[in-house]
Amino acid sequence: MTNDLQNIKLTQYSHGAGCGCKISPKVLDQILATNFAMPDNDKLIVGNHSKDDAAVYDMGNGTALISTTDFFMPIVDDAYDFGRIASANAISDVYAMGGKPILAIAILGWPINTLPPEVAQRVIEGSRSICIEAGIPLAGGHSIDSPEPIFGLSVNGIVDINNIKQNNTAQEGDILFLTKKLGVGILTTAEKKGILKEEHKQLAPLQMMQLNKAGEALGKQTTVHAMTDVTGFGLLGHLTEMAEGSGLSAVINFDKIPLITAELDYYISNKSIPGGTGRNWDSYGDKIAFENNVDMHKAKTILADPQTSGGLLIAVSPHAAEEVKQLLLSFQLYPEPVGFITAQKEKTVYVQQ
Repeated sequence: MTNDLQNIKLTQYSHGAGCGCKISPKVLDQILATNFAMPDNDKLIVGNHSKDDAAVYDMGNGTALISTTDFFMPIVDDAYDFGRIASANAISDVYAMGGKPILAIAILGWPINTLPPEVAQRVIEGSRSICIEAGIPLAGGHSIDSPEPIFGLSVNGIVDINNIKQNNTAQEGDILFLTKKLGVGILTTAEKKGILKEEHKQLAPLQMMQLNKAGEALGKQTTVHAMTDVTGFGLLGHLTEMAEGSGLSAVINFDKIPLITAELDYYISNKSIPGGTGRNWDSYGDKIAFENNVDMHKAKTILADPQTSGGLLIAVSPHAAEEVKQLLLSFQLYPEPVGFITAQKEKTVYVQQ
């Protein structure tokens, strides 16, 4: 590309960024409310009746089809990286169900009178590169002229019916693992504010471009009882969905949470907090309790931070925790437990020191 095209900063052309663009859980519940009685479909294993990562349809041969879509506005300035991140994020939903992605089609909205088509071409190239890493074709798509740049994928995958992982099937006593570090929203907001330190500039993009391939392997583990990926609702939001859906509560050890940099305090003190954090907290803050002198402001800022292409949140039988730890290490993911599932209590999630 020419220097003029390389100097384009995509984040300046959108009002939101990445999964921080997601509509809050509270508002989403209002949007999805319906009085229509949908006809029974005994082939639909996972659908709107749960708050899961993707739809799952029984193909009738012991295999199920996983279908999902995800798209958002730029979270980084570089067009190629934006395509990679948006694609890794969309493909993650298939991995979060324990499946194997097989096919992707693109969703592109582009302000054609504002941004050159050559920049959009770089977005698509970035997407192709991630699809190649995932071993799937980018087989087509649809594009529109839109006021802000938007990109994502619709992805199909397959899974053995016995290996399907849902987010509402955790069991009491399960150990919780989180495979990627938190703080992506804080760092990307700092970049937009112009206060991101030079040594931190690649931390978030590199993590967001990392595929959650471990999900397919975890799907084959019968001792993995529930799984989801952590995205726009933050760790607390997705853990709340897991615990509530399972009729249980959860305990998080804040000291064990992996952080994308030890200097998050610096950015928090400089008010580098995404708007999505507040929307998240307004949606589920009444379900969270802080214990043992946890710094509430710091904890909720990090734990409700919207993640883009975040890690897998996994509920594992206690006797299999070491086996899962070794599997995560083999994928170069964070291998330490961050909490556990407990019997249902007054609050849904308890954050401890």
